[in-house]
Amino acid sequence: MFQNIVDTITGDSCNVNKEMKCVSGECKKIKGTVVLMKKNVLDFNDFPASVLDHLHELFGRGVSLRLISAVNCSDEPEAGENGMRGKVGKPANLEDWITSKAPLTAGDSAFKVTFDWDDEIAVPGAFIIRNNHHSEFYLKTLTLEDVPGQGRIHFVCNSWVYPAKRYKKDRIFFANKTYLPQETPMPMRKYREEELENLRGDGKGELQEWDRVYDYAFYNDLGEPDKGPKYVRPILGGSAEYPYPRRGRTGRAPAKSDLNYESRLPLLMSLNIYVPRDERFGHLKMADFLAYALKSIAQFIKPELEALFDSTPNEFDSIDDVLKLYEGGIELPDGPLLDNIRKNIPLEMLKEIFRTDGERLFKFPVPQVIKESKTAWRTDEEFGREMLAGVNPVIIRCLKEFPPKSKLDSKLYGDQNSKITEGDIKNSLDGLPVDEAIKNNKLYILDHHDTVMPYLRRINATSTKTYATRTLLFLKGDGTLKPIAIELSLPHPEGDQFGAISKVYIPAENGVESSIWQLAKAYVAVIDSGIHQLISHWLHTHAAIEPFVIATNRHLSVLHPIYKLLLPHFRDTMNINAVARQTLINAGGLLEFTVFPAKYAMELTSMAYKSWNFREQALPEDLKKRGMAVEDPNSPHGLRLLVKDYPYAVDGLEIWSSIREWVKDYCSFYYETDDMVTKDPELQSWWKELREVGHGDKKNEPWWPKMRTREELIQSCTIIIWVASALHAAINFGQYPYGGYLPNRPSISRRFMPEKGTLEYEELKTNPDKAFFKTVSAQLQTVVGISLIEILSRHSSDEVYLGQRDTPEWTTDDKPLEAFKEFGKRLEKIEERIIEMNRDKELKNRVGPVMMPYTLLFPSSDVGLTGRGIPNSVSI
Repeated sequence: MFQNIVDTITGDSCNVNKEMKCVSGECKKIKGTVVLMKKNVLDFNDFPASVLDHLHELFGRGVSLRLISAVNCSDEPEAGENGMRGKVGKPANLEDWITSKAPLTAGDSAFKVTFDWDDEIAVPGAFIIRNNHHSEFYLKTLTLEDVPGQGRIHFVCNSWVYPAKRYKKDRIFFANKTYLPQETPMPMRKYREEELENLRGDGKGELQEWDRVYDYAFYNDLGEPDKGPKYVRPILGGSAEYPYPRRGRTGRAPAKSDLNYESRLPLLMSLNIYVPRDERFGHLKMADFLAYALKSIAQFIKPELEALFDSTPNEFDSIDDVLKLYEGGIELPDGPLLDNIRKNIPLEMLKEIFRTDGERLFKFPVPQVIKESKTAWRTDEEFGREMLAGVNPVIIRCLKEFPPKSKLDSKLYGDQNSKITEGDIKNSLDGLPVDEAIKNNKLYILDHHDTVMPYLRRINATSTKTYATRTLLFLKGDGTLKPIAIELSLPHPEGDQFGAISKVYIPAENGVESSIWQLAKAYVAVIDSGIHQLISHWLHTHAAIEPFVIATNRHLSVLHPIYKLLLPHFRDTMNINAVARQTLINAGGLLEFTVFPAKYAMELTSMAYKSWNFREQALPEDLKKRGMAVEDPNSPHGLRLLVKDYPYAVDGLEIWSSIREWVKDYCSFYYETDDMVTKDPELQSWWKELREVGHGDKKNEPWWPKMRTREELIQSCTIIIWVASALHAAINFGQYPYGGYLPNRPSISRRFMPEKGTLEYEELKTNPDKAFFKTVSAQLQTVVGISLIEILSRHSSDEVYLGQRDTPEWTTDDKPLEAFKEFGKRLEKIEERIIEMNRDKELKNRVGPVMMPYTLLFPSSDVGLTGRGIPNSVSI
C-alpha cells in the first residue's frame, strides 16, 4: 500500500541526483498558483473593503516560496547531521494577480508563481514561504502544474502567515500526501519533526497572536482576585479536589494579588485572548458576529439593562407579558442608555443578531416550542417527552431499584435516599405493583439529586432558592413517558450530616394543587436547564474536547492520517472556549448570571468531571450505563432500546454507527495490523500526552484505551468525532427552540415552593401565573439569557457539516475519498429516515403535543436558527 513517491527511494536514505539542471542552456520553469486572503478582508470593521486594495504590495519580493525535495537530500551545511534534509530550491516570488481564476471564494486572491526547475528537487514534498510584507495574510493553497514526472501537485495550507520577522523558524507547508511517520520519505522527516517541535513551543512567556504554540494550562483564569473576594473562584485542574480537563495556555502574567491565578484581559480586549492564530474564527460575517455579539452582551447590553430594570418593574406578571418578547419586543426609551448601545454596537450587528433597527431592542423570534400551540408546553406529556427528545436527553435513566438510592457519602451527607413511597405512585402504574413495573422496565427517573445536593446549601445562600430534584416517570403503552412524582429536597437545617428534607409532589389537574404541580415541574426544569448548560454541554463537549485539539496539533503531523481524520472536528473549538472563558464562564460572567448555581457554576462542573469516563462517551456505552438499552445481537447496532421511541437514541445510533463505519474504513486503509498502531511513534506520544497531561487528572483511570490495537484506535476516534459533532449538536442547537420560551425551561428560581397559610400560597391560588413568574427567572435574567442562547443556537454561514469537508482535496488517497463519499451518502439516507419517522403518528415522542418534530440530529442545515444540523465540530 505504501509505495514511495519515487521507486528508488526506500525511506532509509537520500538519492542525491547530480544530473544537469538545464538543457540547451535553458532552465525549465514550473508554474504554480497561490490562493490567499489579505488581512484587511478579515477585519470586522473592514469587511466591506475591496479585496483589491494593496494587492500589489505582495508582488515582487513581498512574498517568496522555495520548494523542498521529497526525494533528494541537501548537501548544504544547514542540512544537518548526515545531510538528511530535503534539497531546497531557489526562491520564487508572487507575480501577477490572477483576475480570471474561478471559482474563488469572496475575498480570496490568486497569484502566479514561477519556479526555476531544479532536477535535484525531482518531487516537491514541501515548500518554505517567507512573508516580507508588513502584514499577515491567510494562505489557502499552492498548486503546481506540469511537474516533471508528477504532473499536478497540490498543497493545502489554510494557515496565517505573518511577517518573517515574527518567526524563529521559516514557515513550511507539506504537499497533500498522507504518511505514517515510518513511511515518510527520509528527506522530509526532519522537516516533519521540526514542525511539531515548533507547535509545541518551549512553555515559556506570554504567547502572541503570531505564535503557533499549542500548550496546556489549568483553568486559573476564570476568577479575578485583583477585583476582590467576590471574584475569586477555585482553580480548576491539577488537584484532586478540583479536577478538570486542560485548556489552551496563553502565558499571561499572574494576577497581582495571587500568583496562582492568571491575570485577565480587560473586557474591551476580550476578543484578543490568545489561541493559535489558525484556531481563530473564520472571516465570514456570522462567525465574527458571534464573537462580537457575546462581547456586546457582556460589555454593553447586560449593564445597560441592569440600569433599566433597576428603575422599572422587574417581573413578568403573566404569560402575555412573556409573549410580548416575540410579538412586540422590549422597547427601550430614548436617552443615554439607548445612545450607548447604538454607539458601541455596529448597526449591522444590531440588525442581524438582535433584529432591531436600533429603536426597538430585543424582539426575539418565536421559539419552536410555542409556534403551533401557546399552551401545549404545560402538558405532562410534553414535560416527559423533552427528556427523550429535548435539549438534554442524556440524563434520563431506567429505574432499577425503589425507592431510588443516593450514592453520596452518608458519613458526610446523612440519609439522602429518596422519600418517594409506593403509596405516592401506585395509582399511576396502570395497576402494576412497583416491583413488577421495575421488572418490566416501566419506571424511569430524571435524577439530579446527587449532583446538586452537595452545593445546595451554598447555592441557596445566594439569590437562588431551589431544590435537589428527582422525577419519576412511567412508560405508557403508547410509548410516552408520564411524570408520576417529583421529589424536591433541601439540606437539613441543622447540618449536612442529618440528611435531606424532602417533599413529594404528584400530578394534579385542578385547583391550587395543579398550580403546585406546575411549580414542581418548573423547579425540575430549572435544575435540568443548569445541569444541561454546565455539564452536558460545556463540560462534556467544549471542555472535554479541547485537550484533544491541543494534543493532536502537538504530536500528529499534518501528514499523519489521524490528523487528517480529526482536523475538521476541532474547527473553532479553542476559539469559542477562549471567548467563553472571557465572557461566559468567568466570575461574574453571563453564565453565572443566567443559571441557578450562580458563583458555584464552574465548581459544580469540576465535581461532575470526577465521574467523567472517556469510554462512556460512546453513545452505546452511555445508553447501556443509563439502562436505556441492553445488548442484543439481533437488533440494529447490537442494542435494543427499552424505550423504543427515544428520538435522541434512535437517530443517535444511526449517526454513531455511520461515523464508526467511516472511521473503520479510514483507519483500516492506513493501519493494516495492530502492530502498525503500536509502532507509530506520533500516535503513541499523542495518546500518552492526552491521557497524562490533557486529561491529566484522569491519567490513572483503568478505562483509558491502551492504543495497542486497531480496534482501540477506531473506537477512540469514533468517540472523539461523535462528541465533537453529533453529541454537541444534539445538546446545543435545541437551546433556543426549547429554552427560548422562558416558562418551558426557566434557568433560575428565586423563592421556594409556597407553603399553606402564607401570602405566597394565597397568591398561588388567586393568580397562579403571577406567582409562577415571581418564582422563576426575572425579566432581566430572561432577556440576557434568551439573547445568549439565541446566539449559541445559530449556524454561521461558513459552517461545515458532518459528511462535508471545506477542502475537497484533503487527501490524495482514493480509497479514503471513496469511503468519505459513502459516509456522506449514508448521512443523506439517515436524513430521509428521520423525515419519515417524524411523519409516523405512532411515534408520539418525535413530535409531541407541541407539534415540534425532532430534527436535532438531522445532519444538514441552512444558515441561522434552524433547530437542526450537525456541524463537524464544537464551533459555537
